[in-house]
Amino acid sequence: MLDSAVVLGAAAAIAARSRLRPEIGLIAGSGLSGLASGLEGGVRIPYHDIPGWPQPTVAGHPGELVLGKLHGRPAALACGRVHLYEGATPSDTAFAAQVLIVMGMRTLVVTNAAGSLVPALGTGDLMVISDHLFLPGMVGLSPLVGPNDDRIGPRFPSMAGAYDPRLRRAAVSAASRVERRFREGVYAMVVGPGFETPAEARMLRSLGADAVGMSTCPEVVVARHAGVSVLGVSVIANRVALDDGSAGTLDLHEEVTASAASAAADVYRVIEGAIAAA
Repeated sequence: MLDSAVVLGAAAAIAARSRLRPEIGLIAGSGLSGLASGLEGGVRIPYHDIPGWPQPTVAGHPGELVLGKLHGRPAALACGRVHLYEGATPSDTAFAAQVLIVMGMRTLVVTNAAGSLVPALGTGDLMVISDHLFLPGMVGLSPLVGPNDDRIGPRFPSMAGAYDPRLRRAAVSAASRVERRFREGVYAMVVGPGFETPAEARMLRSLGADAVGMSTCPEVVVARHAGVSVLGVSVIANRVALDDGSAGTLDLHEEVTASAASAAADVYRVIEGAIAAA
């Protein structure tokens, strides 16, 4: 469970740098920090200037918080996140969401670069997340493990409807106006850092997953624990190998980051459209 004193200290440090109190929080996945260019009047705060904020160590995650306006509403964008495979704790992976909750966030938008498990999703497509499989959380790597803070949320929060149906409908409508294929689908989170074997990929598909990645679910769980509405958008950055005849390349992470970066402008349009319509 997150240390409330550390979270409050981080929130106070951010408040000292900007008067903006975010109603909307956004977390940018691999290669997607270009989303920050859409915020109006952005104030940039490096993570290392915020006490307790975990520092990303992976390419494509620059490590700064940007505060500005999204469709006229106060917003904060976390450019980059830490992952379990970096040695971060489950609480670390949800730190950004928890700080923004303390600061007044009521809507969280999570983004990521993901691998497609189904023929209907190709590289460059967008997937509005309808549900998730939080595999690490199911084996004890959840940010809610430990003492519960009843001031924030219940001991046993429901995750039914974790991705807000109203926001999803608005995002799907907005996605129809960009020149990319899109669909709704289920996101599966694994720990990594190794990409999935074909057998693992087939298992995930058999469980109902449409795409797979190594992030996002801890932030969603923390947000829903606090009653915050969530929208999730994945950029399909690669196709996962489902058989031994389609082996991955050694620079697959670089390919994933580049694919996601090229989609950032369209992802922002979908998010902005969803926020405006919802």
